Amino acid sequence: MVRRGLLASVGPWSPGLVPALLVGVAAVLALPFRLVWAGWAVLALAVGIAWWLDRLGRTTRLGRDITVIAVGLAIVSSVSVAADISWGNYFRLGGVFAAAVMVPYLLSRYLFDDDEVRFPWRGRWPWSRLQWGYIGVVIVAGYLLLPFYFISSGVWENWPAVHEWHEVARLFVGVNVVGTWDELFFICTVFALYLRHFPMWQANTLQAMVFIPFLWELGYQAWGPALTIPFALLQGWLFRRTRALAYVVTVHLLFDLVVFGVIVHARNPGTIPIFLL
Repeated sequence: MVRRGLLASVGPWSPGLVPALLVGVAAVLALPFRLVWAGWAVLALAVGIAWWLDRLGRTTRLGRDITVIAVGLAIVSSVSVAADISWGNYFRLGGVFAAAVMVPYLLSRYLFDDDEVRFPWRGRWPWSRLQWGYIGVVIVAGYLLLPFYFISSGVWENWPAVHEWHEVARLFVGVNVVGTWDELFFICTVFALYLRHFPMWQANTLQAMVFIPFLWELGYQAWGPALTIPFALLQGWLFRRTRALAYVVTVHLLFDLVVFGVIVHARNPGTIPIFLL
């Protein structure tokens, strides 16, 4: 089994960036534009180029890692991830999200005999004062920025109407499940595999190129990328520093808690009277 740190890095500005960038292009085509077959064709091209570079000796195991990422992305893009909490979509997306994490994990671990895709829950413990302080910043920033973004841009309408208690409950569970899944796939899988081949800033940018199209289709549209791009990059940086899935999930779900509150507030004015807008 291949252990982390034993593989040669591709290095900056190497040909290995070509297939990785193509994965980002495929994400844009397959997710927000819903040109699924075009996206899958670009994914296939990325996989083929990565294996070819390995064969030439220009990269090491990049073909296997791009294959793992491409399979997960293909699974995710097989259905629309636009916010929808109907019972049928609830379970359909649940199955797709589960497959998009488990299939790449099993492919990497058992077919390619690799252990780079892992889910280190605790990481460095206890959390430092700086980490706790950042959590406080997340809460304050989310409270100040997210209501303004959702309500001023009108993107709250991208989420379904929730009026009955069971609709609110499904929205709450759905928001938290998707937030947790984001870290399992985009950070623990995509980012972790890219880190083995590229410098930190490149790996982080490459994972954000896959993460942001997903968030756009989910509903973070209008000027949402001004918030989601820094968020995606910060999540990668935090995971790199802490190696703690628990910490990045905590940060993500705190943001999502505010998102949930804003959606309910926008759909039912006065229900959660804690926001300034």
